[in-house]
Amino acid sequence: MWRRMISLLRKEFAQLSRDKAILFILIWSFTGGIYTAGHGMSGDINNLPIVIYDLCRESESRDLISRFRPPYFKVMAYLQAESEITEWLDSGKASLAVIIPPDFKRKIAAGEQAKVQTISDGTISMTATLAIGYIAQIADAYSRQILEKRGQAASLSLKNLPVIDERLRVQFNPNVLSSWFTALLELFNMFTMISLLLTAAAMVREKEYGTLEQLLLSPANPSEIFMAKIIPTVMLVLPLSSLSIFLILKGTFHIPIRGSLLLFYAVTAIYVFTISSLGIAIATVSRNLAQAMMTMFLVLMPMLYLSGAWTPPEAMSPVVRVLTLLSPMRYFIDFGFNVLFKGNGFFYIWPDIIGILIMGVLLFSFSKWWFHRSIAK
Repeated sequence: MWRRMISLLRKEFAQLSRDKAILFILIWSFTGGIYTAGHGMSGDINNLPIVIYDLCRESESRDLISRFRPPYFKVMAYLQAESEITEWLDSGKASLAVIIPPDFKRKIAAGEQAKVQTISDGTISMTATLAIGYIAQIADAYSRQILEKRGQAASLSLKNLPVIDERLRVQFNPNVLSSWFTALLELFNMFTMISLLLTAAAMVREKEYGTLEQLLLSPANPSEIFMAKIIPTVMLVLPLSSLSIFLILKGTFHIPIRGSLLLFYAVTAIYVFTISSLGIAIATVSRNLAQAMMTMFLVLMPMLYLSGAWTPPEAMSPVVRVLTLLSPMRYFIDFGFNVLFKGNGFFYIWPDIIGILIMGVLLFSFSKWWFHRSIAK
């Protein structure tokens, strides 16, 4: 058995070494792909283009306008007519308009509620929501400043009034950097996509070249053929992930790795086996590489949406929450953030390991069953 496995593994590594395109994809995915994802997929607001329509034109309104400054906002223009608002938003030159009414100063002086209107281009809903949240914070800080001035004029101090002392502490990402989340998530996604790609492409290539029949005539059984496709994937993905962790995550983004790398690599090897088994299952039901790629994307996208990466399972509907249990990515992403980001040990992540193992056994068994049914007979 071991002689057959060694011979099959030598063949697989020889084929991979000759495939320059696959080697380039491997290196780029675990370096440049993660770097660009961390810098390009940001959930922060930076230099959002806005326009100001100030109908008050007094010191109070100018004081408020001065707070809309970089790095969050970039004032593109001060409008003179209401019709210009539609023009700027429709053309895409501005994403948000701030309108200050003419009675803004009068209401502040009278102690009444002064309102400011914002009109946002909601095409990108996440950006619009964040921008409105930032404006609400600016308006709140401006209101507090006015109250403090009035308190000083009336010989009162806000410190003597009852207040709620709110102190937020973010434990694992104190600066709330979205790059930490996106870079780590992209690393976990690469484990999935590369494992699928390598095994599915290697298996379908045997079909297209007509060498699968030769393997079936050899003493190797289907399990050995499958493992010969999976083992090289594990042996390539794990060292490349080390390059990502130490060069990109720690070296570039300065993400602290708090957990055990040995535990992470051990469970990652199981996960790569699981996803590789899925890749083999896709290859056994596909006739050529193009069909395998289409099937892979058909399977990959629901797995990603059900993984809980962008929407926590707790926020999903009950039916969809049950469906997330069918996604191996859900278990691995939860495991990865728990170990690398939070530093949790086996006691916290054992349910994820069990989920990955069960999915791996089921997918490998399905691949063997379908292979016997459609090819081996």
